[in-house]
Amino acid sequence: MITTLRTKITVKEICAGFVYNEMQGKGLFGLSGRLTIQPEYQRCYIYADNGGMKEIAVIDSILKGYPLGLIYFNKVSEEILEVLDGQQRITSVGRFVTDKFAIRGGDGNPQYFSSMAEDKKTKIFDTKLLIYECEGSESEIKEWFKTINIAGIPLNNQELLNAVYSGPFVTLGKEEFSNSQNANIQKWSAYVKGSANRQDFLERALDWVSKGNIGEYMSKHRFDENINELNRYFNSVIDWVSTVFTDVVSEMRGLEWGRLYEEYHKQSYNPAKVSSEVQRLYGDPYVNNRRGIFEFILGGCADPKLLDVRVFDEATKKTVYKTQTNTAEKKGVSNCPLCVLGPDANKTKIWKLSEMDADHVAAWSKGGATDIKNCQLLCKTHNRAKGNK
Repeated sequence: MITTLRTKITVKEICAGFVYNEMQGKGLFGLSGRLTIQPEYQRCYIYADNGGMKEIAVIDSILKGYPLGLIYFNKVSEEILEVLDGQQRITSVGRFVTDKFAIRGGDGNPQYFSSMAEDKKTKIFDTKLLIYECEGSESEIKEWFKTINIAGIPLNNQELLNAVYSGPFVTLGKEEFSNSQNANIQKWSAYVKGSANRQDFLERALDWVSKGNIGEYMSKHRFDENINELNRYFNSVIDWVSTVFTDVVSEMRGLEWGRLYEEYHKQSYNPAKVSSEVQRLYGDPYVNNRRGIFEFILGGCADPKLLDVRVFDEATKKTVYKTQTNTAEKKGVSNCPLCVLGPDANKTKIWKLSEMDADHVAAWSKGGATDIKNCQLLCKTHNRAKGNK
């Protein structure tokens, strides 16, 4: 790869013809149209997140004379360049000089570029940037892109995959799933955790449709001119979840809905009964893992381990053990009620407390309470064999 250092390009030149797309959340062009600020392998603009502290810091650095660091351009042709590294900083400056955000003035009040003193405007516009122009093959450029993005705010896995498999499919995918202005984001956010800008919705959609093989799927579809299958599958999962579970609660967010859809979507559910069961389990003080409620219900309420149901405390276990053991010794039988019923030598064995587990006499999933009246101690073998019976 060939690199050439440029030291005379100013902020004013970079920002000439700057366009920012609010819908896509990215800077589009600079250098009077010669520079593509956010090619498809780049992440979305994220410096405006969290109150815009990072984009404000970029402008403060320029006004204080601090260097902005190296910026890398990919030389596509003699007339066309694209930002390889530095698009967040360039977009911050472009957004500021086009009055998209304000900084704090000397009096503490918000100050936009258009209302600044002329000497400060000139200082910003005349600031020279250190820019390396790079020329190389697509694989060289993308490998370099990954390398230089190790520092700063690291690229996440999906941002790296977008870079590796950039093309029409990624472009269309980002327009749909990485667009923070998409009206569907609010609905999706009930079930998908993360940010559109950081590619979390796109990643989840790809994860679901590919059954976890995102890279392989993106490679196969890289040059597709549509994302129909991706859209259909993602929306099928969302529609299924929202139909089965009419109650929207915070614990739904980020669950493995793609896997659950594959396992259970062919079964029928009564949404009213499901809702009633969700509310019952939410009100049950013995349920420690509310996130497991949904898979528990989908699976026919057969696996209470998903709920991490509260077990009997040590004091209860010791009390029940003492009572069971005293009664068993008087009768000359085992202190495990199920061993007494068996044909083997354990019919009369007195187990130590450490060799026994506390068990619900009436299964918790069938209404049995986690209190001393519903507690019995079984030897570990019988307790594990009993399960949820």
